[in-house]
Amino acid sequence: MAEGGLAKPNVVTRVVKKQAHGHHGGAWKVAYADFVTAMMAFFLLLWLLNAVTEEQLHGVADYFAPMSAAVTTKGTGKPVGGGFAEPAVVAMAIPQITYSPDNPDETDPADEPVDEASFNKLMAKREERQFKKAAEALEEKIQSIPELAKLKDHLLVDMTAEGLRIQLIDSGGVGMFGSGSANMLQHTRDLLTVVGELVKQLPQKVSITGHTDAVPFRNAEGNYTNWELSADRALASRRVLKLAGVPDDRVAKVVGKAATDPLLTDSPSHESNRRISIILLRDHDLKTADETQPLKP
Repeated sequence: MAEGGLAKPNVVTRVVKKQAHGHHGGAWKVAYADFVTAMMAFFLLLWLLNAVTEEQLHGVADYFAPMSAAVTTKGTGKPVGGGFAEPAVVAMAIPQITYSPDNPDETDPADEPVDEASFNKLMAKREERQFKKAAEALEEKIQSIPELAKLKDHLLVDMTAEGLRIQLIDSGGVGMFGSGSANMLQHTRDLLTVVGELVKQLPQKVSITGHTDAVPFRNAEGNYTNWELSADRALASRRVLKLAGVPDDRVAKVVGKAATDPLLTDSPSHESNRRISIILLRDHDLKTADETQPLKP
């Protein structure tokens, strides 16, 4: 006992642990990081959609679309107001254009030794046959798609001294572009896509030329004429061919000629003079192959 007769008290110390509040944990940080990441991806998507052109968006859509010979139709496909109401959306599969000798004249020059003149002559004849097969394949493909078969009067294919020429023309009151504009109509895009599927299979360089009729065109400011219009339409056609698979290094030139080279020389104001000409340029001179061989009309 302690002095004075009093017992020393026992002191008991209790430690009470406080429960941590939920908001002091780390789970919210993970949720916040996910939110920030999602917002960053969202704003990046908005920026990309604003930065790319309509043609590039079509290219992305075409890349992920299944390639088949299927055809789907929107609207009636009949002429409405000088054009077609939402024509077919077409996924094209063009027959392969191959060279196969089926007569003695089609012997591959590499099979036997020849001099340079004979080699050029054989190669020119081979190229001529290749062009004819390509023209037949293009016509066959167009005829096999009902929505495009309606546009057969808008497609002209012939042989020229330059090469195989494919022209898309205005006809019957139906244009290939909006009036006075380089905005391509959907049926024009469909036709050009078929042409591009064919062109990409061949090795020749390509020239693209825009033409207008002789009716003077001038915008309100007076600084945009048929020259600019024809060039812009040719450039728009080049972009569609590129989306169809024709690489940039295959394009030799893109030209706007306004009304200087009419299709119908006697009627310079006729609608058919408004056209796009795509030419597969010859690698070999046709005259070398046969001086007397006439060109296909």
